[in-house]
Amino acid sequence: MKIQLPRTLALLLLLTIAAPLLSGCWDQVEIEDRALVLGLSIDKIPADDTQKEDRVTHIHDNSLPTEMISVTAQIAVPGRVPLGPGTGGSAGEGKTSPVWVVSVRGISLDDAMNNLQQQIADPRYLVHLRIIIISEEIARGSLAELNDYLRRNPEIRRRTWLLVSEGRASAFMDVNPPLQRVPTLYILSMMEKSVSSGKFPRDYIGTFWSADSRWGQSAYLPYVALRNKDNILIAGLAYFSGGRMAGKTAPIEIGGFMAMQGMDPGGYSTLLRTRELGIVMTKTNERFTRTRSYIKDGKPYLSYEIFLEGDLDEHYSSDIPVNSPQKLHEIERDFEQQIQTVLTGLVKQTQQDHSDIFGMGELIRSHHPAYWRKHIHGKNDWESLYSSVGVDIRLTLHIRRVGLKHD
Repeated sequence: MKIQLPRTLALLLLLTIAAPLLSGCWDQVEIEDRALVLGLSIDKIPADDTQKEDRVTHIHDNSLPTEMISVTAQIAVPGRVPLGPGTGGSAGEGKTSPVWVVSVRGISLDDAMNNLQQQIADPRYLVHLRIIIISEEIARGSLAELNDYLRRNPEIRRRTWLLVSEGRASAFMDVNPPLQRVPTLYILSMMEKSVSSGKFPRDYIGTFWSADSRWGQSAYLPYVALRNKDNILIAGLAYFSGGRMAGKTAPIEIGGFMAMQGMDPGGYSTLLRTRELGIVMTKTNERFTRTRSYIKDGKPYLSYEIFLEGDLDEHYSSDIPVNSPQKLHEIERDFEQQIQTVLTGLVKQTQQDHSDIFGMGELIRSHHPAYWRKHIHGKNDWESLYSSVGVDIRLTLHIRRVGLKHD
């Protein structure tokens, strides 16, 4: 004899069993109730600035460090962040601004972020943090504490951009670009498009940490500057040694660095004076590099063969026509000599500063392991040895196009 449960009791039992499976959103937090931090800037506070920290995480203690940093956060205002270009806007426009800019102080970055949380109602989230800008003064000091906080925080994406600024980094949080209402998103778009157009390497914060942890390579970051208040210039590479910024390159040397690394596509134009044809402008479209490493007389030696393909963009001296392959070869020859001098100077500059941004040490480690094990026992050993590495650079340019104009 079968026992049948009443229909109502059976339905109630089914709902009771299914209830634990339907409660996945019991602890949800709506996006409107989160303080989404889009960008951060970090500056050192001048020693003569007497304004004190709010001391949210600690009481007055003379044993704590006296130096403080200023952190400026750009927080998205729910419902006001546009999906495309708008009429322009900045943090100073009050109610119509898509972002809220908040500045706090702290002894460390974590301390400052806790002070920030004390001043905003919603819980802060860093999952949408895409841009971190530090001042050159911060970069020339130790980045150990900054990197420690960022690497421990699971909300920080490894594809976040870390930039070094000329002057105060907080100024970048208040720019008003006409092409984008949100300054952080404009800077992000600028860096991403620079990568795709061949004007800058793909150097996210994860790439920076990876290079910094290798014994045979030094790290580098984008070096940016403000022009006319709202114009952002990629002013070079900020390269590091011993965990601190050691120097910076010129903008045109970014192209030289990418050429030595064989990074495609090419994107830099070069203005030069030739011996026979006057001033010309060439544009590089493709790069290819062949690298070899040797051990000579007990010291590492590397050779770079760089092959470039490009166009003749402009010829200033119209009275001297470029109308034959021989004259194109003259432009190629003068370009090769002048740019080879630029590359040699860049290598010597980084050798003087003990910053191997080219990763030459990694080539020696992989191709000459016995030499590496004998002489290198830490990153400092290679950074010291890098200054004596022999480097030979050979450059070849092939101009494929001269445009539609015939001289």
